[in-house]
Amino acid sequence: MPSTLALDGGQPVVPSGMVQSWPPLTQADREAVLAVFDSGHLHGTSAPKALELQEKWAAYVGTKYALVTNSGTASIHMAVAAAGLGPGDEVITSAFTYWSTAAAVLHHNAVPVFVDIDPRTYTMDPALIEERITGYTRAILPVHIHGMVADMDPIREIARKHNLVVIEDACQAHGATYKGVKTGALGDIGCFSCNRSKNLSGGEGGLWTTDNEEYLAHAAKLREFGEVVLPDRQREYNAYGLGWMYRPHEFVNAFILAQLERLDEYNAQRRQFANYLTKALAEIPGFEGPYTPDYADPCYFSYVVSFEPQQLGLDVTPETWKRAVQKAAAAEGIGLGQWQTRPVPSQDVFRDRVGYGKGCPWTCPYGSGQVRYDEEYPRTLDFIAGHAYLSGVYPPNTMELMKLYVDGFQKLSENAERVLELARD
Repeated sequence: MPSTLALDGGQPVVPSGMVQSWPPLTQADREAVLAVFDSGHLHGTSAPKALELQEKWAAYVGTKYALVTNSGTASIHMAVAAAGLGPGDEVITSAFTYWSTAAAVLHHNAVPVFVDIDPRTYTMDPALIEERITGYTRAILPVHIHGMVADMDPIREIARKHNLVVIEDACQAHGATYKGVKTGALGDIGCFSCNRSKNLSGGEGGLWTTDNEEYLAHAAKLREFGEVVLPDRQREYNAYGLGWMYRPHEFVNAFILAQLERLDEYNAQRRQFANYLTKALAEIPGFEGPYTPDYADPCYFSYVVSFEPQQLGLDVTPETWKRAVQKAAAAEGIGLGQWQTRPVPSQDVFRDRVGYGKGCPWTCPYGSGQVRYDEEYPRTLDFIAGHAYLSGVYPPNTMELMKLYVDGFQKLSENAERVLELARD
């Protein structure tokens, strides 16, 4: 007989307080941040920790250059500017991403154009890109979402064919690889977030990578008010163009450096947990773990669970099964969250063309004026409806928690009819 659901008065599978938060904080992290107080350097792109982090991140990724910045969004905006994109230029990106990917394009008065996803990898489908290319297209912006790497070979082939820049949104993919090459070194420019939740956490912050010296110079100017600010050069206080203030402070740089020392260790634990869960879920009707193509070694920023009611003979949609499971799982101490509720082009900022006012950038005389956002993006909609993200699949949590999660999914599967009934009630 199946064990009693917690919603029916049974014992929760995961004890209260067992799931620990990310990132793990050590004495080394604390000492690194506290040392900044005694350094005499609290900010600046020429400060010691900023320069050290840039050098170490470029070496880690495998690029010639890296820049520190204050967010992933800023990093993408710096990439758009560095690539020479501007008013009316079109940038092709994924319909399934966090909206700041597209926001960074709008920040430079360029126009996002969206494509649907590969339903298995939830990254942009390369087969859909060329039909979106126009005479105004200047770049492709693939997103390595949830730590899964986009299929970069066909994307780069299309880019070469049409003379387009490739900008990687690797904000959720620190240390993930494509055919052995790390994200950030797969396109012309790579962009990373160091928000608290990311695999490489700084609380906030961002990182930017390239092999192109010209791109480096443009991005550095945008990062700091449009000025040229170099460690060995007297600051001129002369803006060469429009710029922002995207500097991080040294506390963030120091924290990221301390966390970088353990990034590979933490990613290895995420992979161990994910592989265990995926193998186990394959034996539990109603659920599946993420698919991994041969070319990818994901870093599992999120552990994606798909909901498969047909495996249980349930005559409901994946979304209905998911909503029911989320309610029952929460009572069991199992978090199944979701942060995206619609394709990015379905958000009001695009449907209502809320940009810089008066229709800009869509009505910019330098653009086509033809980009519309009334498509449905069915694969993205299906993914959003039928998937959720399992919390706690990272250190300092342990394999003990993963085993309890498997017990919990087994319990939910065995009580599937009751799970649906409780959701209806």
